[in-house]
Amino acid sequence: MNKDFGPVFLGLLILALMLAASPASAARVLARIADDHGKPVADAVVSLVPKDGAALPETPAPPALVSTIIDQRDETFVPYVVAVEKGGTVVFRNSDKTQHHVYSFSPVKQFEFMLSPGESSAPVVFDTVGIAAIGCNIHDFMTAFVYVADTPFVAQSDHDGRAEIADLPPGTYSVRIWHPLVRPSAKPPVQTLTVAAAGAELSATLALVAPPRRDLEHGLY
Repeated sequence: MNKDFGPVFLGLLILALMLAASPASAARVLARIADDHGKPVADAVVSLVPKDGAALPETPAPPALVSTIIDQRDETFVPYVVAVEKGGTVVFRNSDKTQHHVYSFSPVKQFEFMLSPGESSAPVVFDTVGIAAIGCNIHDFMTAFVYVADTPFVAQSDHDGRAEIADLPPGTYSVRIWHPLVRPSAKPPVQTLTVAAAGAELSATLALVAPPRRDLEHGLY
């Protein structure tokens, strides 16, 4: 083999293996979430579940050391909402100069522990689908939420109200949308979405209660 051809052949071989390992005909869904005044909504969780009994793709277990992080800064949980797939882990970190007592009494996951300034918790495994409300016993105005999804197709909206879910096989999906400030009397929107190979877009309007004043002061809304 020509010595100059070897690296080229190796590069082509690696590219072919990468293409073979990538999902075939993977599509992308872009969601836009607004409130009933037309303003974009951040921290909405959008999840897609295949309809008609279609099987979810097998996803490899995440590395043991990779976890979503919820920090505590200026006596505020940051971020306010995180979404993880069932079996995902969350590490709580204290970047404040005061002690925090983190807890959840939710049926989804129950725990409590103290975190001194600069400390981080062991990874907390969220292995039950649902929503866990997180608080601090020392500062009872501190709240956060962990949304545990039963699908790998899940994303959160940013401050522009946009959420993107990639690598979807084309098909028909049930769309679930959740936000911690949805009015108790409002039914969470559920849609059916057909995703073509070229992808799809969806929009939803949420009826929300006013956020706590302290969240406004900290720029969370």
